[in-house]
Amino acid sequence: MKRNNLLCGAVLLGITLFCTSCMVGRRQIKSPDLKLPSEIVQGKADSLTLADLAWWNIYTDSTLTALIERTLAYNKDLLMASARVQRMQALSRSAKADRLPSITGSMYAETEHNDYKGSPATDDPEIGAKARLAWELDLWGNLRWANRQAAAEYLSSVEAQRAMQMTLVAEVATAYYELVALDQELAIVRRTLATRKEGVRQARLRFEGGLTSETALQQAKVELASTATLIPGLESQIALKEHQIAVLAGEYPSMRINRQTMEWQSHLPEEFPVGLPSELLKRRPDLRQSEQDLRAAEAALGVAYADRFPRITFEFVGGWENGEFAGLFSSPFSYLQGGLVSPLFSFGKKKARHHAAVAACEEARLNYEQKVLEAFREVNDAVVSYSNVRSAASLKRDLQQAAQKYVELAQLQYFNGVINYLDVLDAQRNYFDAQIGLSNAVRDEYLALVNLYKALGGGWGVERSE
Repeated sequence: MKRNNLLCGAVLLGITLFCTSCMVGRRQIKSPDLKLPSEIVQGKADSLTLADLAWWNIYTDSTLTALIERTLAYNKDLLMASARVQRMQALSRSAKADRLPSITGSMYAETEHNDYKGSPATDDPEIGAKARLAWELDLWGNLRWANRQAAAEYLSSVEAQRAMQMTLVAEVATAYYELVALDQELAIVRRTLATRKEGVRQARLRFEGGLTSETALQQAKVELASTATLIPGLESQIALKEHQIAVLAGEYPSMRINRQTMEWQSHLPEEFPVGLPSELLKRRPDLRQSEQDLRAAEAALGVAYADRFPRITFEFVGGWENGEFAGLFSSPFSYLQGGLVSPLFSFGKKKARHHAAVAACEEARLNYEQKVLEAFREVNDAVVSYSNVRSAASLKRDLQQAAQKYVELAQLQYFNGVINYLDVLDAQRNYFDAQIGLSNAVRDEYLALVNLYKALGGGWGVERSE
């Protein structure tokens, strides 16, 4: 008899293990068809990539690195992303625990008053303490698919946090370089304004001395007024940019933004390595997030498909039950029960949910493929942009030097009576435009570096340790 019991137990255990190893709906959709090219950028087969460098090695301005560190520590969006990671991690643990038996306990005392027709009224007291062990046999993989879905959603939230950090590093660097460039532009305008005031003074003296007509004086006043009108707009742009950086850093707009001055020479390399296509998929957290979203959708599809099959549950209840406290622990009881729940007719609801999950999975696959295409486009755009702004900055640097020389010669010729004052104003106007153009060109060089670094997936590493 004992041998037969052991044999029956072994057979039952084997059937259970076999059933629980069955997961329906494993391959219901096709895998992403990426067809990766051999090179990210044509003609660039680099084994290394700019994104391998930590952001503090890319942005070496100490003021900028301090701003980035402050942003990564206090930015509200990043803190919300961190909280979401913790929430998804807890949900993933909960889904994993659903596969294990649950044990609950209760103690109770009650009195049932019965007053049936033809019988005297009675009170039926009951006092009990019992424990319940319940377990669902994961016959078709419902719980395992749900566990996979929760795990993928958790990993997706981790990658989303990393992607947000990558974006914030780029946003702070971009805003900082734009702010420094605006400071530079305002300084140029103020220097030009001082030159215009001196020009008006000299034009008035020459007019009052009868050396020139009033036309030159009025033209000098026009240039002075025109230059002065630029200052309020620049001051407004500077204030707005400071507000933007302050909010990124998790502060109120009144925060003082320290910054350094911009040099006319950027000292940036001519080009940077971009790495291999397969490494780009691993490097960019937004791509990995999209991949985890696809895995979560596949798991949700498995849940929807398995939900169409029967579920088996087991429950064991044991404890003590009696009508009074005195004999409570002398009255044990226990029972074991199993249940089979099977959908019979749901008017196509479960089938419709499965079809919706199939469509959601297909949408997630196509979204991942699109994200990969966009990532390759962003890298190629960033490489082209960086190369072109470097060339433009070199040309505008030559233009600024030539315009400066032209102003010096024009002023000398004007004092010697060779040219009129309008020619001097024209030379000064060209020099002013050349200075602004060079300032913007240097700014664009740094912004192109920021875009290239972000496109390659740089900037999401851990915070710098001192």
